[in-house]
Amino acid sequence: MPRVRGWPPRWLTPVPPADIRRGDGRLYADFIEATCRVTKDSIASAAGKPMEMRPWQTALLGRILARRRDGKLRHRQALIGVARKNGKSALAAGIALAGLVLGPEGGEAYSCAADRDQARIVFGTARRMVELDTELSGLLKLYRDAIEYRKTGSVYRVLSAESYTKEGLNPHLVLFDEVHAQPNRELWDVMSLAMGARVEPLLLGITTAGVKTDSSGKDSLCYGLYQYGQRVASGEVKDESFFMAWWEPAIASVDHREPSSWPAGNPALGDLVAVEDFASTVLRTPEHSFRTKRLNQWVSVAEAWLPPGAFESCTDRERTLEAGDDVALAVDGSYNNDSTAIVVATMEAKPHLAVGGLWERLPDDAVDWTVDIMEVEARIRELASVYNVSGIYFDPFRWARSMQVLEDEGLPVVAFPQSGSRMVPATARFYEAAVNGLLTHDGNAALIRHVANCRVKASAAGLMVTKDAKTSSRKIDLAVTAIMAFDRASIPEEADIGAQAF
Repeated sequence: MPRVRGWPPRWLTPVPPADIRRGDGRLYADFIEATCRVTKDSIASAAGKPMEMRPWQTALLGRILARRRDGKLRHRQALIGVARKNGKSALAAGIALAGLVLGPEGGEAYSCAADRDQARIVFGTARRMVELDTELSGLLKLYRDAIEYRKTGSVYRVLSAESYTKEGLNPHLVLFDEVHAQPNRELWDVMSLAMGARVEPLLLGITTAGVKTDSSGKDSLCYGLYQYGQRVASGEVKDESFFMAWWEPAIASVDHREPSSWPAGNPALGDLVAVEDFASTVLRTPEHSFRTKRLNQWVSVAEAWLPPGAFESCTDRERTLEAGDDVALAVDGSYNNDSTAIVVATMEAKPHLAVGGLWERLPDDAVDWTVDIMEVEARIRELASVYNVSGIYFDPFRWARSMQVLEDEGLPVVAFPQSGSRMVPATARFYEAAVNGLLTHDGNAALIRHVANCRVKASAAGLMVTKDAKTSSRKIDLAVTAIMAFDRASIPEEADIGAQAF
């Protein structure tokens, strides 16, 4: 085919042209353009307008839905990897509706994801497409979690990794959204086995890059599929039943800040996703996150968290805390052989951070060194008596007793568990503020050292700070506490989100 914008991707498993011509790609593309409508206003189109398939999308469908010489679908599993905001949800929703209407009698199509909310994104988009189109709404009956094609008795439903009962399923089409977020292989394998009785099943994963390892420490489902797809694309493995198209820069070390690197992971750049958005995002997003979500690269996360010198440049020793200042106070503690930290952050447009206390085991301390909990509690009381403290934010792990004692004394104790859902956005906000000079700190040497010790780890929710596994003795507690304090101080109107009164 003639070269088109955004095509081919970096990794593409081979498909014979004759199989593409025999396939259903054109049929599905025509169905989507004829019946599916844009569900949200965007730079590409206004809501309610018919979807317009881009040439790269049509080329992709042609390969996914290719047919062998015997007339059967060539692929049983497919993995599509493309960066965020390239129209994945809309395309997946169009495929789901086409598969429902054009599929077999008594067909079963499913949207799957790591959690129900994520699974409902593609399903919700498809549901809205039905509501917007007169022809589709006349063909299909809508339910809360299902869409039925009464003519054939086929149905399209939502499932998630949180759903425990998946017995008795007989899918002909499964759409996995954000495969990288799957905690393990269980749901993928269950759906794959459930398709065994179908003549022409298709298990299609659409995702961005994500974590390389799962909770067991083994290769994650998505990374394993990606590596397998590379082997098929390179000819190392011959497997006609597996298809992969993956957009990413050809050189792993490409400068992510250079606009010339962006199109490789984004076939819709300048069309469905704005170049201006990239230019803005690259200034306030950690490199690892930008490479993963915007360039669709699998990256190592064993690098420093902040750019060299970024946090030090925020030092302002002239700025001091005054009695009565409105502040947020965060505590990150251990009991033994680690460190416990307190950071105070002023509640203003440009928060100022100051170390309120640090208890850290030194190399010459006794092996059984422990934190003096009573001393920590006394310091918290002292700070609360000097400043107007809106909240004392604790990670409750091992500190529930102290939290209860302080709350009983009338202090505003708030639980702030260091879960991914809380720490990932807090970490991103801190990063943006540090690299753009939107915070200041007291220049405390230990605080600077703890921040410099931080590395980042990828979780299903995003990036969080962690210790370097090779130098685990290097402390980061002040950095973690600074992130918590800054988060609560910079968005006080959201203080009840991601934090709970103890």
